[in-house]
Amino acid sequence: MLNFILLIFIYSGIYALMAMGQNVITGYVGLLSLCQAGFFAIGSYATAILSVSYGWNFWLTVPIAGLLAALAGIIIGLPTLRLKGDYLAIATLGFGEIIRNIINNWDSLTGGPMGIKRIPMASIFGYTINPFDKWAFLGMVWIFVLLGYLFFKRLARSRIGRALEAIREDEIAASSMGINTTKYKVWAFALGAFAAGVAGSLQAVFTLSVTPGPFTFMVSIMVLCMVVLGGMGNFIAVILGAFLIQFISYFPQLVGLSNVIPPQFKQILFGLILVVMMIWRPQGILGRAPRMSISGIRRKKRTTSNGGESGDTIQGGSR
Repeated sequence: MLNFILLIFIYSGIYALMAMGQNVITGYVGLLSLCQAGFFAIGSYATAILSVSYGWNFWLTVPIAGLLAALAGIIIGLPTLRLKGDYLAIATLGFGEIIRNIINNWDSLTGGPMGIKRIPMASIFGYTINPFDKWAFLGMVWIFVLLGYLFFKRLARSRIGRALEAIREDEIAASSMGINTTKYKVWAFALGAFAAGVAGSLQAVFTLSVTPGPFTFMVSIMVLCMVVLGGMGNFIAVILGAFLIQFISYFPQLVGLSNVIPPQFKQILFGLILVVMMIWRPQGILGRAPRMSISGIRRKKRTTSNGGESGDTIQGGSR
């Protein structure tokens, strides 16, 4: 039972990375992208190929996996910038399926349907992080999640984050204010894909083998459910959403009902979650992260300024 719970937390962390990337694309820019599974696959296969065929250390493959996924994000982002809504979702979904079919048929590089086996385990300072020792692997995964959260939280409060939100609210107004909407949309795709690529790298070193089968469009739907369930535009919320979706996915096995409930039930459940959340609570469980208003910023500046003036007066009186 404990190992199964640890497994849920490990997969929650891996999918939380993907969900944070999806949150940048969907939650901040408002683009309905359904190709996280494709970026996830690129990251997994990049780590598998580099470590098995070329003998690279896992820690060297992680940034390469993220960069290759980011490059794929730029490739899909540029030609689809003029698409919105359903059209963008269909285009990105098709891109994810293209990646899966390329992986499935490029036998000389990816091993085709058989995939790649015997991926070396991650190690650091001579200590091997064995995926069968779930406590150690859990710690490594959630360190990645913490770093990803801190990075994206910092990004959201930066000029880039404000520009992304402005594009989501009104692209024409943002463009008229001098924001290069094309550049920021491509950046959003690249950052979201990078996070999925890193998650794919962790997935490869956890399962120690990769095959094309798991990287279906249902993975992208699952990640989107995590963002919608937790709250778009809120990185803590999407981490919560990742845990809840993983818990729901493994709940039949956890209570011993896997023989009673068919596997297709998860697909029905994810669709039902999206419909219910869109009708009754479209902002998600935690909702969008609050941002300080203009009046709040002015009040804070005024308080700081007054505090500085009074401090000068006190110093002057003491002299």
